[in-house]
This record gives sequence, structure tokens and C-alpha cells, in this order.
Amino acid sequence: MSLLEVQDLSKRFGGLKAVDHVSFSVQEGSIKALIGPNGAGKTTLFNLLSGVLTSDSGTIRFNNSAIHTLQPYQVAAKGMSRTFQHIRLFTHMSALENIMIGRHIHTRAGFLSGMMALPWTKKEEHAARARSLEIMAFLGIADFAETEATSLAYGQQRTLEIARALACEPKLLLLDEPAAGLNMRETAEMARLISRIRDTGVTVLLVEHDMSLVMNISDEIVVLSYGQKIADDKPLAIQKNPEVIRIYLGEDDA
Repeated sequence: MSLLEVQDLSKRFGGLKAVDHVSFSVQEGSIKALIGPNGAGKTTLFNLLSGVLTSDSGTIRFNNSAIHTLQPYQVAAKGMSRTFQHIRLFTHMSALENIMIGRHIHTRAGFLSGMMALPWTKKEEHAARARSLEIMAFLGIADFAETEATSLAYGQQRTLEIARALACEPKLLLLDEPAAGLNMRETAEMARLISRIRDTGVTVLLVEHDMSLVMNISDEIVVLSYGQKIADDKPLAIQKNPEVIRIYLGEDDA
């Protein structure tokens, strides 16, 4: 069953067609990768899916609901969360506090009720803390709960950002270049981590340049070039696709 359905989606910036009539679907319980050369439109597409940008045309349906007119917080409330290509953590806050912020869509407490320290707000905070610690343990970073987030090693910060996205309890997790800046050992660990997340029932859509990671964990792959979809298939078929080979290797080498 399709959890996400993108139909004829387009986005233009002036004379540049960043996303040009792109259509694809993501099956529930799968890992789908979105690949392509720099400037292919991958991050723009992620921004459209998550509500950061509004499309010029086309539709996005998530869990049988149209979401292409929603704001980012509304998309998150529907069950879609994301990470970013460049790590975005809250400075001067602990790793645990960063993850707890991701729980805000599941809490009712506002500023005044929090200031008054009402019993139910304390109960919510304890529940958010407990769930955040569970996520940290699952991802192997529980020992850093009280460490300032931005003082963690780069790979740990990547994992922490994923932890914060998981704190939203998403049905679909969007990962924007999760292995960027990681060494070979860290990349292999990231691949295992993404597979474990999928095994918990969370569907994953990722943008990634590391082809070994993509080919090893993806069920399906979409290939973009200059904003257009040129392929959408299983990894083995993508590896043999002449147009994909031409895009990545160039006309002469292909």
C-alpha cells in the first residue's frame, strides 16, 4: 500500500525548473532512495514534501490525505518528520533536551501551564523524557543524554538529529543525506541504523550520495536529473539503466 503518492509535482524558481512534473510513490514499510547529481532537485523535492516550500502544481498525498497546501508543523502532525542536509541542532541544550523538543506535537502544555507547573504538565514532561531516553537507547547514544548537543562528535550529531525526528513518532521519516560527512565505518553503521528504523515500522525516504549505502538498503530508487524523474525502479535495475549510467558517468565513459 502506498503511504506517499506524489503526482505531477513542479516547482520553479524564476526560469529554473527545480522540480519538473515529478511523480512517484513510497510503499508503506519500505526504504526508498532519491538520488541524482548535484542540482537535480532532490532537496527542493524534500522541502515540498515537508511543507517548507509550496509547489507550483501537482499533488502530494500522504496516508490518503492531501498535504501539498499544509504548513510544516501540520505535515509533522500528520506523521511525517525529517532531517536536514546541514545539521540543525539547538545550541546550549543537551542532547536529551533536543530530542524532547521533537515530542512537542504530542503534548498539550503551553507556556502558561508550563510556568504554573500543573500536575498534568509535569506528567507530560516525564513521559516525553522517558520516551526520548528510549529513542536514544535504541540509537546507541543514551550515554550522551546530558551532553551539550553541539559538543558531540559529528556522527553522533547526525544520529541525534534522526533521534529528534523519531521523537515525533513519524509514519514516514525523510532523511536528507544522513551519511554526509561520515567516514566508512560511520556510514556502514548509519546504513544498519536506517534498516533498524524501518524494521520498527517506520517508512523511510532518503536523499543520499553514497551509492553503496543506497544500493545496500533501498527497496526502490528514484533518480532525478535537472528536476525530472528519469528512473524509478529496484536497485539492480537502476544499476543497469543506461540513462542513469549516462547521467552519473558521462556520455563517453558510459
